[in-house]
This record gives sequence, C-alpha cells and structure tokens, in this order.
Amino acid sequence: MPSTQSRTWPDRTTRVAITNYLRECLADDRARDSLTVFIDRVVVRVEGGTGGSGASSFRREKFVPMGGPDGGDGGRGGDVIVRGDDNLATLLDYTYRDSWTAERGEHGMGSNKTGRSGASVVLPVPPGTIIRESGGDVIGEVLAHGDEIVVARGGRGGKGNAYFATATHQSPREWQPGEEGEQRTLELELKLIADIGLVGKPNAGKSTLLSVISAARPKIADYPFTTLSPNLGVVQLTDARTFVVADIPGIIEGAHEGKGLGLQFLRHVERTRVLAFLIPIDAMDWQQEYDDLRREVAAYSEELARKPHCVVFTKLDLLGEEFVPPIEAPDAFGSFAISAAARTGLDPLLAGWWRQLLGMRKAVERREGTAPLP
Repeated sequence: MPSTQSRTWPDRTTRVAITNYLRECLADDRARDSLTVFIDRVVVRVEGGTGGSGASSFRREKFVPMGGPDGGDGGRGGDVIVRGDDNLATLLDYTYRDSWTAERGEHGMGSNKTGRSGASVVLPVPPGTIIRESGGDVIGEVLAHGDEIVVARGGRGGKGNAYFATATHQSPREWQPGEEGEQRTLELELKLIADIGLVGKPNAGKSTLLSVISAARPKIADYPFTTLSPNLGVVQLTDARTFVVADIPGIIEGAHEGKGLGLQFLRHVERTRVLAFLIPIDAMDWQQEYDDLRREVAAYSEELARKPHCVVFTKLDLLGEEFVPPIEAPDAFGSFAISAAARTGLDPLLAGWWRQLLGMRKAVERREGTAPLP
C-alpha cells in the first residue's frame, strides 16, 4: 500500500507574497507588450525601380522597303512615396519589413512601342512623421493626411535605336540601358501632433485626466511609470470645438540625459502647441516640482521651453476643499487646481486651454494675413 502523506498548505503571508509576485509578473508582461506596440522610430531601405532598356529593332513589313529603325524607349521605373494616413498611429508595420523596391519599367519594343512604366510603392505613415537620411539631413515631414513625399525616384528608361536615326546614320543599332533607381536608407521618426501636452513626474495623474476629459482609455494604476507609451485623446467641447491632448510618460530628473523614459518620449512634446505641467497636490514641494519639470524641458530643447504653458495641480480631492497653491510661475498663462477623480475644476481648465489655443490661432492668422475662420 502506498504511504499517505499529509499535505500542508503555505500560511497566509506566503500566499499573499506569491499572489503579489504573480501580479507583478503579469504587469511586467503587459508593460513589455505595450512597449512593442508603440513604435516611433524605424530604419528602412528603399529603392526606386530601374528604368526599362531601349529596343534595337528594324521595321520589316511587306511592300515597305527600307523600313528603318523602330526600336521604342524603355519605361520609367516606379517611385517610392511616403504618404500620410490618419488611420495609423505608430510605425509598427515597418518592424516586420524594412526593405521596399518599386517596380522596374518594361523594356522598349519594336514598332516604336514604349515600355510600360513601373508601378510606384506607397509607404503609409501616421501624420507627424519626419523622414531623414540615415544619420544625415532631413528629407521632409508628413504633417497631414494625404501629404506625399517622394523618397526614391525611379530610373529613366533607355532610348531605343529609333532615337539615334539621323540623315547620315539611317540604320543605328545602338540603344540605351535603363537607369537604376535611387537607393536610400531612411530613418522614420514619429512625433505626435497635439494641441496640449501633459507633462509631469510619474503618478502625477496625467492618464487619469486624459481618460476623464476624452474618450481615450490609457492604463491607470497606483504605481509610477504606468504610462509606457504616449496616448492621444480628443477633447470635445460645445459648438463642435475640439482639440487634441497628449499624455506623455512620466519625466524624472535627468530625463534629458536618457534617464527613465523621458528622453525616449520627450520628442513627442515638441509638436504640441501648449504644455501643461501637472503637479500633484500631495507633492512635498510644489515649487521644486515645477522648477524640476521646467529645467528638464529646457535642457532637452530651448524652443520647447519657450512654448506657452500652464500649471495644473491634480488630486485636489485629497484636500477636500478648493485650493490653488501659491507658486512662482511668471511665464505661465494660468494656474488651475483639479480633481480628475471627482470631476471638479475641469471646466475652467478646458476653457483656459481653449482660450490659449484660440488666441494662438488668431495670432497666426493676423501674421499670415488670412481671413479668420468662421
């Protein structure tokens, strides 16, 4: 008979520790998955199509003596075109395939027939994508849906022997090969385009605020670095007034030097029109937190530091009363105190953002001499 052994279960403390460990492993897996989904920098190789070669041919037809040369030209090679597409949010597709070649042109034929031109290859990218030579100069930027930039032109088709016929050279046999298309190694870098950029240290309430004022559903938790990739949300006000808000991963001291996730995603704030510095009401020193954020942004880009900004104190529900802490921010266009969880203080904040955006739009219209939008 097999011996029976009594089974002992771990005590409550051990079970809780095992449960917490499994939760942390699951969170790490989810974080790793989210990092692989948002891709904002890729390197691709593109090549325009080679042009078709010209034909060497002579007309041979009954009752047509001395028909002469009739070799047609080769077709042009296709181009490689980068086009903006609103349906895309990342450059993830280009991690699966990194080499693109346009179709080559067909060769010329007899009877003066020109070869068919090669089809172009279109690479869709999200608006806000910068295209540059790998380690070199910027080629262009895709800012809106439908914007197109030719990044590799196809080769010209070669001439057939009919092209070389002259009065003194009536039976030419020479022809031209097609030219090769351009070859380039490109770096595609995505910078999100938004009206308002939420900037703050980890756990400042950026994702919670975005989820309350828009339909975006970023990951929200009670531990730092919950946001591992930028999120965009569209804020809908009355009378069809809308603007876009970007939630950027938390910034820590030294972010401009690559610490934390700041350097990886600070470039997404560069295209925002207005910055909102979020400071939790339970911070140890409000002034120090504001100064730290301003210093990191200025160290990354002086141009970014000159953008209009405001100060937003979050988690006001922890105090249980309306209170705007005193802070020295002479360059800020306003200070606001909100509680995203309790939905308090949001209307003045959104109204302040809209006034600032509207004033900036009117200033651009006056500067360009255009008529104001209805």
